[in-house]
Amino acid sequence: MTRPSVVQAAGQPSGSTSASVAAPGPAGELPPRGEGVAGDRAIQRLLERSWPADLPDEQAATLLALGRKVLLADATGLDRGQFPTAFPEAADGAETVTPAFTRIRIQAAVARQDTRSGRAVVHLVWAAADRGGTYTDGRLTDIPFHHARGDGTWTPLPPTTPS
Repeated sequence: MTRPSVVQAAGQPSGSTSASVAAPGPAGELPPRGEGVAGDRAIQRLLERSWPADLPDEQAATLLALGRKVLLADATGLDRGQFPTAFPEAADGAETVTPAFTRIRIQAAVARQDTRSGRAVVHLVWAAADRGGTYTDGRLTDIPFHHARGDGTWTPLPPTTPS
């Protein structure tokens, strides 16, 4: 059995459970840690201000839906085979993954163009309980996507931790 490949907190070693949302702006813009669902709207607004929209609405919506599915597949180990480009080790269907997280809640997400042509990234802020039962909010994951010129289909790449 293995655990999810790369879902982790920004700046934390793989498997670490502590993280916080580190976004530009005054500290007062972020809700207190542990605020729960009540703080999610403030985090969403901060993400949207920090990274202004630069994709057509329909494209952004498609990427957000896919990004959420890829994150859930990575964090839970379920349905990774649906994303062989993000999880090549799961392409053969033989990999068994022990779920690293439960009670997952996506707090906020934005889809934006990448600096490279034909690429986009979904920035996600999420909360979950680790195997020990510790529930932590403010976890960060970026899901990169690419598509070929003239092809509107977005293909997920392996998830990464923002630097």
